[in-house]
Amino acid sequence: MVTARNQAVAVIGAGDFIGSEIAKRFAAEGFTLFVGRRNGDKLTPLVKEITAAGGAVFARSLDARKEEEVVAFLSDADKQAPLEVCVFNIGANVNFPLLDTTERVFRKVWEMACYSGFLAGREAARLMLPHGRGSIFFTGATASLRGGIGFAAFASAKFGLRAVAQAAARELWPKNIHVAHLIIDSGVNTAWVKERIKEREGQAALDNLDPNRLMPPASVAEAYWQLYQQPRSAWVFEQEIRPFGEKW
Repeated sequence: MVTARNQAVAVIGAGDFIGSEIAKRFAAEGFTLFVGRRNGDKLTPLVKEITAAGGAVFARSLDARKEEEVVAFLSDADKQAPLEVCVFNIGANVNFPLLDTTERVFRKVWEMACYSGFLAGREAARLMLPHGRGSIFFTGATASLRGGIGFAAFASAKFGLRAVAQAAARELWPKNIHVAHLIIDSGVNTAWVKERIKEREGQAALDNLDPNRLMPPASVAEAYWQLYQQPRSAWVFEQEIRPFGEKW
């Protein structure tokens, strides 16, 4: 039985894997969930699962690149219950050789992975400051720390998101808002990642995939729950997570 809290958690980028697991983890602790993604109809299975487990969840179609939609989404969450946590979880991972990276690709990736993160963080802070508390978490990647071949667009956007998070943390920590940046230094066990493995290494590699190679989405969700539980006397800004077998 879920014991309800009068607090809301917003997940921006509630996809089928990491975002959904984050939503389920916090819903299991009694928070009211607001989940958003493009094509909000795809959230139906998540809503059914959370509701069946006794949780409370509201789902919306959301284009996080549009300021008015982000403002409305987070405002509605805060009206339902005081906004306690906002998780920005949009990826936008693409790989193109430098000369094949069009202006449109570069701009769109920046809009999704950096600009929309700025909008989410700013609006979450605007709502949390009157409450005197809150947590704003950003999902980062290996590309947040270094650029790789084919990742000029993605890495630049993730670098930018990390900078937004750093600036926000320095400004908001003294006001009792925990801003943190979680770096996932690993492939995550998702359909998209498995398809990329198949393309690069062949079907045999996918069929014989080491179960410890990819990080389960639920492990990412657990890392966020642990970040949320940290005492103010020992807040972490940046945390790197990877499977024990990952080379780094």
